[in-house]
Amino acid sequence: MFLKDVDGNEKPLDAADPADFRRIYNETMVLLFKVSWRIVNDEDAAEDLVHDSFIKANEKGMVFPSMNDAKFWLIRVVKNASLNYTLRKKRERNAYQKALYEDKRQQTSGETDLLKKETQKIAIAALEKLPASLKEVIILREYGELNYKEIGKVLGITEGNVKIRMFRAREQLEKIIGGDDVYLS
Repeated sequence: MFLKDVDGNEKPLDAADPADFRRIYNETMVLLFKVSWRIVNDEDAAEDLVHDSFIKANEKGMVFPSMNDAKFWLIRVVKNASLNYTLRKKRERNAYQKALYEDKRQQTSGETDLLKKETQKIAIAALEKLPASLKEVIILREYGELNYKEIGKVLGITEGNVKIRMFRAREQLEKIIGGDDVYLS
């Protein structure tokens, strides 16, 4: 449902306008949260990063020709902010480990928890081993639930290139993980 002007054309969305902002927020929040959460693996941080992207759009007074343009711009902002957050956290973690010689033992609360954690570690480790260009398409497809055309628009590549990257990413994940049934979601 798009708002139309008197000539029947789709009305641009102004992120500084409260009604347009609410519409943009309501239609993109869940998607943006999923994308961020899968990159940062932290619900609170993902929520903060998504809200920061909305604030950025509002403060800059961004005007989008359509809802899709708003969605794709926000996905780029959230993706970049999430990747920067992850890199910053990784640097902090490495600094703490180096300074404190952190003990890497883990406590387990049961066999199921242990198996779940191990599976998640395998999946995350496999994703981390992928080149950034392949990791991006997997995250946007599997966790952001975007189709190939939308992924291409977000990354600025053709739909065909997205398909090639998805194929290569899945192929590499299969080699990294092996024959085990490890699920990413």
